[in-house]
Amino acid sequence: MASLESRLSEVVGDRTTKVLDDAFGIKTVGDLMRHYPRRYMVRGELTDIAQLQEGDEVTILAEVFSSANRPMRGRKTSILEVIVTDGSQKLSLTFFNQAWREKELKVGTQGLFAGKVGIFNGKRQLSHPDYQLIADGADVDDATKSFAGKYLPVYPATSKMPSWKISQCVEMAISSLDEVIDFLPDEIRVAHNYPTLQQALVQLHNPADLEHADTARERLTFDEAFLLQLMLVMRRNELKKLNTISRKTIRGGLLEAFDASLPFVLTGGQMAVIKEIESDLAQPHPMHRLLQGEVGSGKTVIALRAMLAVVDSGGQAALLAPTEVLAAQHLRTFEKLLGALAEGGTLGGADKATRITLVTGSQSGAARKEALSLAANGDAGIIIGTHALLGEKVEFKDLGLIVVDEQHRFGVEQRDALKVKAQKPPHLLVMTATPIPRTVAMTVFGDLDVSTLRELPLGRQPITTHIIPVLEKPAFLARAWERICEEVTAGHQAYVVAPRIEAGSDAGSDIDFLFGEDSPDIASVSELAPQLAQGALKGLRVAELHGRQSSEIKDATMRAFAAGEIDVLVSTTVIEVGVDVANATVMVIMDADRFGVSQLHQLRGRVGRGSSSGLCLLVSRAPIETAARIRLDAVASTLDGFELSRIDLEQRREGDVLGASQSGTQSHLRLLRVLRDEALIETARSDAEAVIATSSDLTSYPALSAEVARVARNAAVDFLDKG
Repeated sequence: MASLESRLSEVVGDRTTKVLDDAFGIKTVGDLMRHYPRRYMVRGELTDIAQLQEGDEVTILAEVFSSANRPMRGRKTSILEVIVTDGSQKLSLTFFNQAWREKELKVGTQGLFAGKVGIFNGKRQLSHPDYQLIADGADVDDATKSFAGKYLPVYPATSKMPSWKISQCVEMAISSLDEVIDFLPDEIRVAHNYPTLQQALVQLHNPADLEHADTARERLTFDEAFLLQLMLVMRRNELKKLNTISRKTIRGGLLEAFDASLPFVLTGGQMAVIKEIESDLAQPHPMHRLLQGEVGSGKTVIALRAMLAVVDSGGQAALLAPTEVLAAQHLRTFEKLLGALAEGGTLGGADKATRITLVTGSQSGAARKEALSLAANGDAGIIIGTHALLGEKVEFKDLGLIVVDEQHRFGVEQRDALKVKAQKPPHLLVMTATPIPRTVAMTVFGDLDVSTLRELPLGRQPITTHIIPVLEKPAFLARAWERICEEVTAGHQAYVVAPRIEAGSDAGSDIDFLFGEDSPDIASVSELAPQLAQGALKGLRVAELHGRQSSEIKDATMRAFAAGEIDVLVSTTVIEVGVDVANATVMVIMDADRFGVSQLHQLRGRVGRGSSSGLCLLVSRAPIETAARIRLDAVASTLDGFELSRIDLEQRREGDVLGASQSGTQSHLRLLRVLRDEALIETARSDAEAVIATSSDLTSYPALSAEVARVARNAAVDFLDKG
């Protein structure tokens, strides 16, 4: 007998196991049992051969009329052709490389044959049909009832390992399977009326009916959600046990001076989140909080306040940004907001001032050396940087807080690489301007407390979005350039976004194309900028911005744009997040159907950030009623980022939704869908918390503890394999 941990080769042999391993990574009996069917074919009622139509899934009662095995011309393969008859018509059955079946399918043998009708050389045939032979003297009616109407699983398959062969392997595994220990606590299983683990595995592969299959699938889907939530709750509890330096808010310090200098009033939502963060920072264990909010909802000010609170306590804060443009933008924003409070140790600096420094990969050697020195000796209270902050040479005197901007672009391993640079576990604040539905947050960021900003700061202007359908209304594009000219004439500025840096099929991009294949017709910055400067936007000050430029050029361009010295910035998506130029009022996004819904929402959030309303024009050659146009219609119809995030996530693969945040733990998620299974995930979270409340280390649940260890072990292997 075999267990789920048994090597599959012990059941199906080495050769078959190698094919399954190469195709699907299946090595054990448990791996095979968790290779779930995509759907089921139902063997129908008996059908006369004369009534067969191409494409029909049929079951026939027939007698073997003849059989012949012959080699295929020019190949080392053979084909067995069996002719069957129901007494009035004949039908061909074909089997490749299965000459052994000729001994079973002898002339005169009666049987039931099921499969999909195909046409070859003008003749109807069943290729690799399922069949059940009827022994001499057996009751034909009984055999028919047991064979016809059976649900046949259809598996993810390959040419070398077709579905029917996988089904055979599964049947062999089930027949050899010893009693399976169920890790799900009995009280949870009974409360939800679920079958045992063994029943669920068997019923999903070999269901009596679709109701049993659905129940089995729900049980196994719940298992995935429950194990993931259990691991996240345990991780969260372990984080709470860590000791760190409490960073209580200090009266009369830098933070208080900053609050007094703010030229605007914080919203109620901002104040509520500030209280949550201040409470977290005051604890003797590290904060682990996710701050999500709409584009322009004021997350940056909240993050800066948290950083200043840590500086007041004698510590340092590091902000990790995904791009150099965003890192430089944060530096400019912080310097502008702090003024003299950011000039510590210099002439003109305030008494309670600190220093801010920037660390990026492309800065000059002298600038980098100075930045590293300021971080290491503690003169810089705030250090802003890209992935360069993770380098071995970057040291801190007392790193007390890590702020990760645009969290979805970083994984757990990158967060942890920065954490180890602190003397004691640092506080952590991760931010995203991509709103996340509750169950996605529970699944992807389940080890973090979540704060949400929904309201926009007072004075933020609405953004109007329109689609420019180039195919149907080519003249509308010319009007788009006229609108830019009108806005510039009124004293405003504009963005033009292109998905590509340079022309040509091998041209680079600052993003991976999300939809469709690359095309030489896609707009590029290098072509579009001079065309506009010499044509539709002639007379305006047009500049380029993209990821291949040096940090000096990018920074100089953004500073010039922010200062009003550039009218139109033709850019890739490097301006997607964080870029804040209040005077920019219009954005034209070329080939907008190449971007995701949330990305378009992020991009348009760059306009309407001042006292004037914003306009976003989505240029597309996608035909009406295509998926691409439906996405654009959704963006144009609402400014609700949370609604758009659901639409965006529904269009992504589950791996894209989960991202790298789990560092491999998503590898055991075969059935779970974070949007579809919202109710199941919430139930699983509640059950996981109840289990941990009863036994925080799972000693009261040995089978469950072993399963969690198995999943965690496999996740660790996946993480190591990623490199």
